[in-house]
Amino acid sequence: MTHKSNPSEIKTYLKTISIFKDCSDSFLAKISANAQCQIHKKGKILFVHDDTIERFYIIKSGWVKLFRETLDGAQAVVDILDNHHVLGEIAIFENNIVPYSAEVVSNAEIISLPLANLKKEIKNDNQLALNMLKSMAHDRRRKDKEIEHRTIQNAPQRIGCFLLRLIDQNQKGPVTIHLPYDKTLVAARLGMQPETFSRALSKLRDETGIRINGATIEMESLDQIVRYSCAACSSNFPCQDLKTTS
Repeated sequence: MTHKSNPSEIKTYLKTISIFKDCSDSFLAKISANAQCQIHKKGKILFVHDDTIERFYIIKSGWVKLFRETLDGAQAVVDILDNHHVLGEIAIFENNIVPYSAEVVSNAEIISLPLANLKKEIKNDNQLALNMLKSMAHDRRRKDKEIEHRTIQNAPQRIGCFLLRLIDQNQKGPVTIHLPYDKTLVAARLGMQPETFSRALSKLRDETGIRINGATIEMESLDQIVRYSCAACSSNFPCQDLKTTS
């Protein structure tokens, strides 16, 4: 469902997105004038791997799954992104072809903007180009860290690390975490089969003393997970490399 977009509000919002924070007001006004803001239901496919797209997307609220499909129809989950994340923008480096598919996994409000405007501005604005490179480098570091975790951490430790990414890592005292999407999708994001995820989550509970009630997880403090999961990681806690928001 598309609803009327206020260009002034879109322009203000774009200034909160890291790659656009240094852009000129004239560019932000131009691209905002061509923005579309849509409410999408869970299951909506935004684009498919190898599609040629004309617009890129910013998640204002909700969650979007990036994935590829194997020849036999199985899905490989590349990432699951939440608010403030940009997706599809890297298509400007690939003749507007996207390297993955994107599906809404919880009701989401998403802004779409013309790729042509972005591509033209990159040629004129060195800072925008640099911001995009920084964003890509940050994503690369995060992926490298996940490869490290799959090599070194056991399954319960990786789940603990995932939970730490969902919250403010500096908060003190009791913590309540609500899984933002179903456990099957969490398992896929972590490269586990659902049954492996269930066993590993139970072991994490037994090893750390956290409480699990459906999709809600409670603990007296973050230390319960930090001591267990972060011991098998090369980064110090709190770990900015694994932040899920831009």
